[in-house]
Amino acid sequence: MMKIKAIESTRSPQGKLRLRFEDDSTMLVLPSVIAELGLYEGIEIPDAAMESVLATAAEASTKERAVRIIAATPVTQRELYHRLVQKGESEENAQKAIDWLLELRLLDDRAVACSVVRSGIAKGYGEARIKQMLFEKRVPKELWQEALEQIPPQDDAIDSFLQKRFRGKIPDRAECRRATDALLRRGHRWSDIKSALGRYAPDEEFED
Repeated sequence: MMKIKAIESTRSPQGKLRLRFEDDSTMLVLPSVIAELGLYEGIEIPDAAMESVLATAAEASTKERAVRIIAATPVTQRELYHRLVQKGESEENAQKAIDWLLELRLLDDRAVACSVVRSGIAKGYGEARIKQMLFEKRVPKELWQEALEQIPPQDDAIDSFLQKRFRGKIPDRAECRRATDALLRRGHRWSDIKSALGRYAPDEEFED
């Protein structure tokens, strides 16, 4: 039998309260757990019921962590699951938190996929680099093609990069090679890069 001696406020940014038991052991819980289980100072909790208290507290804590994650950045279901488990939450509670957020329509993998692609476009990345971003965000493969259709022809992005790189000068072969390497790292196709370089260094010959 565990008796709650006091319910104390804390400086937790999540507003957690501290349950202090008669043996001076403590537990941090969210206010929602206290309300859900009807806990109050002086209540005696049977040993068997403590398992329910612990389980409810852990599940609520996982949900609260999940909300903080999605409030900070758009995430897919897979990424959220991975991050929750990585933070020490149980696999069961991680999945419960995801199911709960799906019911509230606060998770949308398709919207995340489109957001990732738009972000890559804004950074001047090519398709290969944007695909890598989708992989890193754990976007399901079946959503990639639809999102990638947003990518416009890459001429403007490559031209913008080369203009800043060459600053109006005609580049030599070494400068063209360095620019090519940089654009390939940004995910652009060699055929598009070659076409653009021909406009800046018309006297240079570029192999296929």
